[in-house]
Amino acid sequence: MSEIETHPPKQILTKQRLHAIVSGRVQGVSYRYFTQQKACTLDVTGYVCNQPDGSVEVVAEGTPEQLRQLLNFLYRGSPAAQVDRVVHDFSEATNEYLSFTIRYFIVD
Repeated sequence: MSEIETHPPKQILTKQRLHAIVSGRVQGVSYRYFTQQKACTLDVTGYVCNQPDGSVEVVAEGTPEQLRQLLNFLYRGSPAAQVDRVVHDFSEATNEYLSFTIRYFIVD
């Protein structure tokens, strides 16, 4: 009889959530598209969304290393972007996302 593994894989234990607000010239310059492409390359889940104040919100889940690489990218963004500020924090992952998508802000 074989022994059954009772612990989840290490990657599940170390998954985190990154929440970032990126300010500067980040709308109308393909920032969301380039962020989505980078997140997909890193196998990160979550979303990117323009905000009414001109900033971009990013919520991403992955390993600390994946999120570090994505955060480094957020400071650069797309070739036409001018990032002035990135405010971010980390928390426990919720595992609610299956992929990384572009969300569209809808004004009522």
